[in-house]
Amino acid sequence: MYLFFQLNELSEGETSNMVDNVIQSEETLSIMELIINAGWYIMIPLAILGFVAIYIAFERYFAIKKANKIDANFMARIKDYVLEGKIESAKDYCKNQNNPMARMLEKGIGKIGKPIKEISASIENIGKLEVFKMEKGLSILATIAGAAPMIGFLGTVIGMIITFHAMKISGNGVEIGDLSGGIMQAMVTTVAGLVIGIIAYIAYNYLVSKVDKVVHKMEVASVDFLDLLDEPGN
Repeated sequence: MYLFFQLNELSEGETSNMVDNVIQSEETLSIMELIINAGWYIMIPLAILGFVAIYIAFERYFAIKKANKIDANFMARIKDYVLEGKIESAKDYCKNQNNPMARMLEKGIGKIGKPIKEISASIENIGKLEVFKMEKGLSILATIAGAAPMIGFLGTVIGMIITFHAMKISGNGVEIGDLSGGIMQAMVTTVAGLVIGIIAYIAYNYLVSKVDKVVHKMEVASVDFLDLLDEPGN
């Protein structure tokens, strides 16, 4: 009753200041604090997976982009050299291009004069090696896309087990504030795992589509080259 009269005696400005102080004293938690409190045994592996995923994504992006840089007149130049009988010039031109298509056709040019099947097999083998080089690391990216969310869920389950264990040993003395904080921290691992998994998944599919475009160009070039050798007079 005494407190009620004391509050009535306060001026409107003083009451407003008290409300502001209560609002300002509300507990806040930064993202960094959430990450630290979520459990190092889960967040450190997730951080490593995230770093690896980003590294592979950027490294493969620039490597595939470089492989996709092909001179628009590449096949026309190759045809001219082959028709003119300048085999060495054609091989030197391929070496200077430094891309999967050029290395593939360089092998085929070196086999000119041998049966078409042997030339085709040589081109196909080099093509497979070049595709393997372009896809290096993409399997790791796919693994991270699937593993990161599961690791995040594992962290959440462990956090929930710890929270419920605390409830059990505390009996009736546990407060809802303590439980909500533990549950919130446990959920952070799920969020981190999902974010890393989504990034890795999108990067993987994007890079696979870029590789497919290069492979398509390589297939077209190999068919054109074999057709050129199969023409009458060659």
